[in-house]
Amino acid sequence: MDNLSDNEDVNRPWEYIKENIKTLSYSVLQYELKKQKPRFDKESSTFSNQRKLAEMQWLQDPNQINADNLNNADVKLVDISGKEEGISESKN
Repeated sequence: MDNLSDNEDVNRPWEYIKENIKTLSYSVLQYELKKQKPRFDKESSTFSNQRKLAEMQWLQDPNQINADNLNNADVKLVDISGKEEGISESKN
């Protein structure tokens, strides 16, 4: 239990310093850091996991079916990541 209180005592000044740096940088630069969006949502995480599984299957047994599965998983992942970034494909 003593270790926990020691860690809290050590982290408290660092949090204070961090907040002061943010406050000072905003007052000097008039710029506030943007909050980051999560890199993957639930749908893209699912496709990413499917792609990893397809890659593992292809590495264990590099036949045409597993190669096609891996290629399809790559296409799905690229499609979904493009939609997340707001990229739209132009159709001729």
